[in-house]
Amino acid sequence: MAEIVLCRVDSRLIHGQVMTKWVNQSQANKIVVVSDELAADEFMREIYLLAAPAGIKVVCLSREDAVKNWTEEQYGSGRVLLLLPDLATMKEIYEKGVKVDKVQVGGLGGAPNRKVVFQNITLDDADAQILKELDQAGVEVYFQTIPEDSPQPLNTILKKYQS
Repeated sequence: MAEIVLCRVDSRLIHGQVMTKWVNQSQANKIVVVSDELAADEFMREIYLLAAPAGIKVVCLSREDAVKNWTEEQYGSGRVLLLLPDLATMKEIYEKGVKVDKVQVGGLGGAPNRKVVFQNITLDDADAQILKELDQAGVEVYFQTIPEDSPQPLNTILKKYQS
């Protein structure tokens, strides 16, 4: 059965040098992207797949297929970097059976009613609630954009959000 070596929430999904750094850091040999939008858009999916580091197998799945494939042990073997575009996706697949011990939040873009909490990471009230629920479920959530950054614990981020 595959081992999820890094579960990362990043709205940019697969993107250049940052993703190469995380693949190297985690020693992942496969990236599983969970995105309903990307799974349904063949053209955009191909563009994202081309951005993956050389030699890394990439699979793009809808939320439903991600859960189904995980519970049926269809991720194969090896070391998986699980990549999700937002916290709502993370919450859904976690609640449906893709249990992880740690979640790294690495990039959530800006929009109205969102507050910057760490570098390019923003949160809104719905995100803050999801983070609290994951924390209460025993998931360690931390914020880190690149490997060279010190991981920021969830309680520090939530205090900043609430201030």
